[in-house]
Amino acid sequence: MRKFLILSLITTFSLVACAQKGVVKDASRSLKSDDLNEARVLIKQALENEDTKDDPEAWKLSGDIGNKAFDIERTKEMLNKNPNTDAMYKGLLESYGPYLKADSLAELPDSKGRIRNRVRKDIASILKANHPYYINGGIHFNEKQNYKDASKFFEIYWEIPKLPLFEDKDDFVIDSTYQTIKYYAIITAIQDENHDRALKLIKRAIDEPFIENSAYQESDLYELLASEYIQSGDTVNYMETLNVGASKFPKSKYFIPNLINVYIRQGENEKAMNYLDQAIANDPSNSCDLNSVKAALYAEKDEFGKAEEEYKKALAQDENCERAMEGLAVNYILQAQNLKDSSAQITDRKVQAENDKKTVEFYMLALPHLEKFSKNLKAREADESTIKSALIKLQNVYYNLSNLGVDKSKELDAIEIELGTNQ
Repeated sequence: MRKFLILSLITTFSLVACAQKGVVKDASRSLKSDDLNEARVLIKQALENEDTKDDPEAWKLSGDIGNKAFDIERTKEMLNKNPNTDAMYKGLLESYGPYLKADSLAELPDSKGRIRNRVRKDIASILKANHPYYINGGIHFNEKQNYKDASKFFEIYWEIPKLPLFEDKDDFVIDSTYQTIKYYAIITAIQDENHDRALKLIKRAIDEPFIENSAYQESDLYELLASEYIQSGDTVNYMETLNVGASKFPKSKYFIPNLINVYIRQGENEKAMNYLDQAIANDPSNSCDLNSVKAALYAEKDEFGKAEEEYKKALAQDENCERAMEGLAVNYILQAQNLKDSSAQITDRKVQAENDKKTVEFYMLALPHLEKFSKNLKAREADESTIKSALIKLQNVYYNLSNLGVDKSKELDAIEIELGTNQ
């Protein structure tokens, strides 16, 4: 009786296993008759069943169903018969995962330690033929602003040549187009606001050899990485990326300026100065901005002579450098104001007169720079608040000079009318 029960159980399990194998065959028949809906329902049952969920052939069939959906619509496209492009590319995407699963299962050794991968050759052939269409799929979904799927398609195009299915390095051409698609995979992940995925893809692209292309430079990858870190609030990795970028791409106008800004915000002016010197050496043509920033750091420490020297370097490079014109004028005004404030404490009239004379000299030095700065702002039609700010500084200089015996009443009246303060 016990032997009969055991035999009955074995028979039952065999029948269940055979039944599931039959489901796979039924799915295959539905696929051959182009009944994709039924094929999908049947193969889903098989892949969820314990007896067939690890069957490479079942997974291969699942991939074939997606590939058939792709082929049907692609044929229509070739014949100009109104293809369903969504269905076409969804089928292409549907095929990829199951094909990889089928190949990985087929690579597992059997009970005797043998590996008999009967699906790899066919899968490799299909993936190689379909490889270019993953670009098309990415473009299709990108145009529909479905950035999530667009990024998936671009990443698959990136992945396929590196799959273990392809041992021959000549199976694919790894060229500038291939490098560009990596960038598209990253950018669409960023557009999808999937920052974890974007970070993963950027790091992967950085770790791989870079191929020159017309879409982007290698330094752009590090800029994107820094941007993703700062958006996620990871200031440690942001600073590390800026430092790496500054070292690898010293002529970039992204890494060193951002490092300088960070150090200035943190009050680490010496570090900012060091990077400014490096930036100026790397890019002398950007003297207007860089020397002006360096000058402002000196002025902040009341090192007005050094600040003046840096502003003049900027103006020697570009006589219309607005940052330097304004900065140099303010540099003189600050020194004039310091002298003016100290006059109130002086009791010796002779010393006070000498002090006032120096004060006037500083205001007079500031004047031509402020006048030119205001004129340039008006000429380029700068925003109203910027022009107003410049005029207020100019008004202050005219007012103080008039009080110190230099008649600027005419100019002062004109400025006050322009500012609307002359009541």
